[in-house]
Amino acid sequence: MMADDSGIPRLPATATPAAVIAALREFGCVVIEDLVEPAVMDRIAAELTPFFNATPLGNDSFIGYSTRRTGSLIARSASFRPLANHPIVLGALDEVLGDHATSYQLHLTQIIGIGPGEQAQPIHRDQWAFDFFDFPAGFEVECHCMWAMTDFTDHNGGTRVIPKSHLWADKLKPSFDETVGVEMHKGSVMLYLGSLYHGGGPNRSEAVRLGINVGYTLSWLRQEENQYLACPPEIARQLPAELAKLIGYSRGAYALGYYGDVQDPFEALHGSSGDAPSFTAAVARTTTAPQGDQDESQ
Repeated sequence: MMADDSGIPRLPATATPAAVIAALREFGCVVIEDLVEPAVMDRIAAELTPFFNATPLGNDSFIGYSTRRTGSLIARSASFRPLANHPIVLGALDEVLGDHATSYQLHLTQIIGIGPGEQAQPIHRDQWAFDFFDFPAGFEVECHCMWAMTDFTDHNGGTRVIPKSHLWADKLKPSFDETVGVEMHKGSVMLYLGSLYHGGGPNRSEAVRLGINVGYTLSWLRQEENQYLACPPEIARQLPAELAKLIGYSRGAYALGYYGDVQDPFEALHGSSGDAPSFTAAVARTTTAPQGDQDESQ
Protein backbone atom coordinates (compact mmCIF):
# COMPACT_ATOMS: atom_id res chain seq x y z
CA MET A 1 0.00 0.00 0.00
CA MET A 2 1.46 3.35 -1.09
CA ALA A 3 1.24 6.48 1.07
CA ASP A 4 1.86 10.14 0.27
CA ASP A 5 4.82 12.14 1.59
CA SER A 6 3.09 12.57 4.94
CA GLY A 7 2.65 8.82 5.35
CA ILE A 8 -1.13 8.88 4.79
CA PRO A 9 -2.45 6.38 2.20
CA ARG A 10 -4.78 7.79 -0.45
CA LEU A 11 -7.28 5.97 -2.63
CA PRO A 12 -9.54 7.07 -5.50
CA ALA A 13 -13.32 7.14 -5.25
CA THR A 14 -13.35 3.92 -7.29
CA ALA A 15 -11.47 2.04 -4.56
CA THR A 16 -12.80 -1.31 -3.42
CA PRO A 17 -13.62 -2.07 0.22
CA ALA A 18 -10.70 -4.53 0.16
CA ALA A 19 -8.28 -1.70 -0.62
CA VAL A 20 -9.73 0.43 2.18
CA ILE A 21 -9.45 -2.48 4.61
CA ALA A 22 -5.80 -3.09 3.68
CA ALA A 23 -4.94 0.59 4.24
CA LEU A 24 -6.70 0.70 7.60
CA ARG A 25 -4.94 -2.42 8.82
CA GLU A 26 -1.50 -1.12 7.80
CA PHE A 27 -1.75 2.60 8.52
CA GLY A 28 -4.80 2.97 10.79
CA CYS A 29 -6.20 5.62 8.43
CA VAL A 30 -6.88 6.23 4.74
CA VAL A 31 -8.16 9.13 2.64
CA ILE A 32 -10.64 8.34 -0.14
CA GLU A 33 -10.47 11.31 -2.45
CA ASP A 34 -13.55 13.04 -3.91
CA LEU A 35 -15.92 10.27 -2.81
CA VAL A 36 -18.95 12.56 -3.20
CA GLU A 37 -19.50 15.69 -5.25
CA PRO A 38 -18.94 19.04 -3.49
CA ALA A 39 -22.61 19.82 -4.22
CA VAL A 40 -23.58 17.07 -1.77
CA MET A 41 -21.75 18.93 0.97
CA ASP A 42 -23.45 22.16 -0.07
CA ARG A 43 -26.88 20.56 0.33
CA ILE A 44 -25.95 19.16 3.75
CA ALA A 45 -24.62 22.55 4.80
CA ALA A 46 -27.83 24.27 3.71
CA GLU A 47 -29.92 21.89 5.82
CA LEU A 48 -27.68 22.08 8.89
CA THR A 49 -26.52 25.71 8.95
CA PRO A 50 -29.39 26.89 11.23
CA PHE A 51 -28.55 24.16 13.76
CA PHE A 52 -24.81 24.81 13.51
CA ASN A 53 -25.25 28.54 14.03
CA ALA A 54 -27.33 27.84 17.15
CA THR A 55 -24.68 25.53 18.62
CA PRO A 56 -22.61 27.12 21.40
CA LEU A 57 -18.84 27.13 21.29
CA GLY A 58 -16.99 24.55 23.37
CA ASN A 59 -15.85 25.23 26.93
CA ASP A 60 -12.61 23.29 27.26
CA SER A 61 -9.43 22.57 25.31
CA PHE A 62 -10.61 19.16 24.12
CA ILE A 63 -13.94 20.24 22.65
CA GLY A 64 -12.37 23.54 21.64
CA TYR A 65 -13.04 27.10 22.77
CA SER A 66 -13.56 28.26 19.16
CA THR A 67 -15.16 25.05 17.89
CA ARG A 68 -18.81 24.14 17.41
CA ARG A 69 -19.99 20.51 17.45
CA THR A 70 -23.48 19.93 16.07
CA GLY A 71 -25.06 16.48 16.28
CA SER A 72 -28.33 14.65 15.49
CA LEU A 73 -27.45 14.71 11.79
CA ILE A 74 -29.63 11.75 10.79
CA ALA A 75 -32.74 13.53 12.00
CA ARG A 76 -31.72 17.00 10.84
CA SER A 77 -30.39 16.39 7.32
CA ALA A 78 -31.92 14.06 4.75
CA SER A 79 -28.99 14.80 2.43
CA PHE A 80 -26.53 13.53 5.04
CA ARG A 81 -28.13 10.11 5.47
CA PRO A 82 -26.52 8.41 2.43
CA LEU A 83 -23.11 9.28 3.87
CA ALA A 84 -23.89 7.38 7.08
CA ASN A 85 -24.34 4.10 5.21
CA HIS A 86 -22.13 4.72 2.19
CA PRO A 87 -21.41 1.33 0.58
CA ILE A 88 -17.62 1.75 0.47
CA VAL A 89 -17.55 2.68 4.15
CA LEU A 90 -19.83 -0.14 5.26
CA GLY A 91 -18.02 -2.59 3.00
CA ALA A 92 -14.82 -1.87 4.91
CA LEU A 93 -16.52 -1.91 8.31
CA ASP A 94 -18.04 -5.32 7.62
CA GLU A 95 -14.54 -6.74 8.03
CA VAL A 96 -12.77 -4.22 10.25
CA LEU A 97 -15.53 -4.38 12.89
CA GLY A 98 -17.83 -7.16 11.73
CA ASP A 99 -15.27 -9.94 11.61
CA HIS A 100 -15.15 -10.21 15.42
CA ALA A 101 -18.67 -9.27 16.49
CA THR A 102 -22.24 -10.08 15.52
CA SER A 103 -22.89 -6.51 14.37
CA TYR A 104 -21.81 -2.89 14.59
CA GLN A 105 -23.82 0.30 14.94
CA LEU A 106 -23.74 4.02 14.35
CA HIS A 107 -21.78 5.62 17.17
CA LEU A 108 -22.08 9.35 16.54
CA THR A 109 -22.84 11.96 13.89
CA GLN A 110 -21.42 15.44 14.26
CA ILE A 111 -20.39 18.53 12.35
CA ILE A 112 -17.11 19.80 13.76
CA GLY A 113 -16.54 23.43 12.87
CA ILE A 114 -13.06 24.59 13.92
CA GLY A 115 -13.07 28.36 14.03
CA PRO A 116 -10.28 30.85 13.33
CA GLY A 117 -7.74 31.04 16.13
CA GLU A 118 -8.54 27.60 17.54
CA GLN A 119 -5.57 25.79 19.06
CA ALA A 120 -4.59 22.20 18.36
CA GLN A 121 -6.70 19.58 20.12
CA PRO A 122 -4.90 17.24 22.52
CA ILE A 123 -3.78 14.07 20.73
CA HIS A 124 -5.95 11.12 21.70
CA ARG A 125 -7.61 7.87 20.71
CA ASP A 126 -11.37 7.99 20.11
CA GLN A 127 -11.82 4.63 21.82
CA TRP A 128 -10.89 6.32 25.11
CA ALA A 129 -14.55 7.39 25.17
CA PHE A 130 -15.26 3.94 26.62
CA ASP A 131 -14.08 5.07 30.06
CA PHE A 132 -10.44 4.59 28.99
CA PHE A 133 -10.83 0.82 28.93
CA ASP A 134 -7.64 -0.87 27.76
CA PHE A 135 -8.86 -2.97 24.85
CA PRO A 136 -6.52 -5.76 23.68
CA ALA A 137 -4.00 -4.61 21.09
CA GLY A 138 -5.33 -5.21 17.59
CA PHE A 139 -8.93 -5.65 18.75
CA GLU A 140 -10.71 -2.81 16.97
CA VAL A 141 -13.98 -1.69 18.53
CA GLU A 142 -14.52 1.59 16.71
CA CYS A 143 -13.95 3.24 13.32
CA HIS A 144 -14.63 6.81 12.23
CA CYS A 145 -15.11 8.85 9.08
CA MET A 146 -14.15 12.48 8.75
CA TRP A 147 -15.90 13.93 5.71
CA ALA A 148 -14.57 17.24 4.38
CA MET A 149 -17.40 19.79 4.14
CA THR A 150 -14.76 22.36 3.22
CA ASP A 151 -11.25 21.76 1.96
CA PHE A 152 -8.96 20.48 4.72
CA THR A 153 -5.49 22.05 4.80
CA ASP A 154 -2.63 22.17 7.24
CA HIS A 155 -3.39 25.89 7.63
CA ASN A 156 -7.12 25.76 8.44
CA GLY A 157 -7.29 23.03 11.08
CA GLY A 158 -7.22 19.83 9.04
CA THR A 159 -7.23 16.76 11.30
CA ARG A 160 -3.79 15.71 12.58
CA VAL A 161 -2.93 12.00 12.63
CA ILE A 162 0.00 9.71 13.39
CA PRO A 163 -0.08 7.00 10.72
CA LYS A 164 0.49 3.48 12.10
CA SER A 165 -0.02 4.66 15.69
CA HIS A 166 -2.92 2.21 15.99
CA LEU A 167 -0.10 -0.30 16.60
CA TRP A 168 1.28 1.68 19.56
CA ALA A 169 0.70 1.06 23.25
CA ASP A 170 -2.34 2.62 24.88
CA LYS A 171 -2.54 5.76 27.03
CA LEU A 172 0.47 7.45 25.48
CA LYS A 173 0.69 11.24 25.22
CA PRO A 174 2.14 11.94 21.76
CA SER A 175 3.22 15.49 20.97
CA PHE A 176 1.84 17.69 18.22
CA ASP A 177 5.19 17.42 16.43
CA GLU A 178 4.63 13.68 15.94
CA THR A 179 1.46 14.30 13.91
CA VAL A 180 0.92 15.13 10.25
CA GLY A 181 -1.93 17.19 8.83
CA VAL A 182 -4.61 15.61 6.66
CA GLU A 183 -5.20 17.62 3.52
CA MET A 184 -8.16 16.71 1.34
CA HIS A 185 -10.70 18.28 -0.96
CA LYS A 186 -14.30 19.04 -0.08
CA GLY A 187 -16.23 15.79 -0.66
CA SER A 188 -13.31 13.54 0.32
CA VAL A 189 -13.34 11.39 3.45
CA MET A 190 -10.77 10.01 5.84
CA LEU A 191 -11.47 6.70 7.57
CA TYR A 192 -9.51 6.02 10.74
CA LEU A 193 -9.55 3.43 13.50
CA GLY A 194 -10.60 4.25 17.04
CA SER A 195 -7.11 3.21 18.15
CA LEU A 196 -5.34 5.80 15.96
CA TYR A 197 -3.70 8.71 17.77
CA HIS A 198 -5.00 11.96 16.26
CA GLY A 199 -6.53 15.35 17.02
CA GLY A 200 -8.02 18.45 15.44
CA GLY A 201 -5.45 20.86 14.02
CA PRO A 202 -5.00 24.55 14.84
CA ASN A 203 -6.89 26.92 12.56
CA ARG A 204 -4.59 29.70 11.41
CA SER A 205 -6.96 30.83 8.65
CA GLU A 206 -9.82 33.33 8.72
CA ALA A 207 -12.56 30.81 7.90
CA VAL A 208 -14.24 27.95 9.73
CA ARG A 209 -13.03 24.47 8.80
CA LEU A 210 -16.07 22.21 8.56
CA GLY A 211 -15.96 18.43 8.77
CA ILE A 212 -18.56 15.73 9.40
CA ASN A 213 -17.49 13.12 11.93
CA VAL A 214 -19.39 9.83 11.66
CA GLY A 215 -18.43 7.03 14.03
CA TYR A 216 -19.28 3.34 14.17
CA THR A 217 -18.75 0.90 17.02
CA LEU A 218 -19.47 -2.68 18.01
CA SER A 219 -23.11 -3.17 18.99
CA TRP A 220 -22.28 -4.36 22.50
CA LEU A 221 -20.76 -0.98 23.39
CA ARG A 222 -22.73 2.12 24.33
CA GLN A 223 -23.07 4.72 21.59
CA GLU A 224 -21.34 8.06 22.16
CA GLU A 225 -24.36 9.93 20.76
CA ASN A 226 -27.66 8.68 22.16
CA GLN A 227 -29.27 7.76 18.85
CA TYR A 228 -32.71 7.06 20.31
CA LEU A 229 -32.96 10.70 21.43
CA ALA A 230 -31.04 12.08 18.44
CA CYS A 231 -33.30 10.16 16.05
CA PRO A 232 -36.48 9.07 17.90
CA PRO A 233 -38.88 6.44 16.52
CA GLU A 234 -41.15 8.91 14.74
CA ILE A 235 -38.18 9.98 12.60
CA ALA A 236 -36.46 6.58 12.40
CA ARG A 237 -39.71 5.14 11.02
CA GLN A 238 -39.19 7.24 7.88
CA LEU A 239 -35.66 5.95 7.23
CA PRO A 240 -34.60 3.11 4.93
CA ALA A 241 -34.66 -0.13 6.90
CA GLU A 242 -30.90 -0.71 6.82
CA LEU A 243 -30.16 2.80 8.10
CA ALA A 244 -32.69 2.45 10.92
CA LYS A 245 -31.07 -0.83 11.93
CA LEU A 246 -27.60 0.74 11.75
CA ILE A 247 -28.72 3.46 14.18
CA GLY A 248 -29.62 0.75 16.67
CA TYR A 249 -33.23 -0.15 15.94
CA SER A 250 -32.22 -3.80 15.83
CA ARG A 251 -30.73 -6.39 18.13
CA GLY A 252 -26.99 -6.14 18.51
CA ALA A 253 -26.73 -9.86 19.18
CA TYR A 254 -29.08 -12.65 20.27
CA ALA A 255 -29.82 -11.14 23.70
CA LEU A 256 -28.84 -7.50 23.24
CA GLY A 257 -31.26 -4.65 22.71
CA TYR A 258 -34.67 -6.30 22.65
CA TYR A 259 -37.70 -4.55 24.14
CA GLY A 260 -41.04 -5.50 25.67
CA ASP A 261 -41.75 -9.22 25.44
CA VAL A 262 -38.37 -10.09 23.91
CA GLN A 263 -39.27 -8.26 20.69
CA ASP A 264 -36.88 -6.91 18.10
CA PRO A 265 -36.69 -3.07 18.15
CA PHE A 266 -37.41 -2.94 14.43
CA GLU A 267 -40.94 -4.12 15.27
CA ALA A 268 -41.45 -0.90 17.22
CA LEU A 269 -41.02 0.98 13.95
CA HIS A 270 -42.78 -1.23 11.42
CA GLY A 271 -44.36 -4.16 13.20
CA SER A 272 -42.14 -6.68 11.40
CA SER A 273 -39.13 -8.70 12.41
CA GLY A 274 -35.67 -7.22 12.19
CA ASP A 275 -34.16 -10.66 11.57
CA ALA A 276 -32.49 -10.95 14.97
CA PRO A 277 -29.36 -13.09 15.24
CA SER A 278 -30.17 -16.68 16.14
CA PHE A 279 -29.05 -18.29 19.38
CA THR A 280 -27.53 -21.18 17.46
CA ALA A 281 -25.35 -18.83 15.42
CA ALA A 282 -24.33 -16.86 18.50
CA VAL A 283 -23.23 -19.99 20.34
CA ALA A 284 -21.39 -21.28 17.28
CA ARG A 285 -19.23 -18.14 17.19
CA THR A 286 -17.93 -18.80 20.72
CA THR A 287 -17.76 -22.58 20.92
CA THR A 288 -16.13 -23.60 17.63
CA ALA A 289 -12.84 -25.36 18.40
CA PRO A 290 -10.46 -27.73 16.60
CA GLN A 291 -11.54 -31.33 16.87
CA GLY A 292 -8.48 -32.29 18.88
CA ASP A 293 -9.18 -29.66 21.55
CA GLN A 294 -12.63 -30.93 22.46
CA ASP A 295 -13.19 -32.33 25.95
CA GLU A 296 -14.12 -36.01 25.55
CA SER A 297 -15.67 -36.14 29.03
CA GLN A 298 -18.70 -34.04 28.09
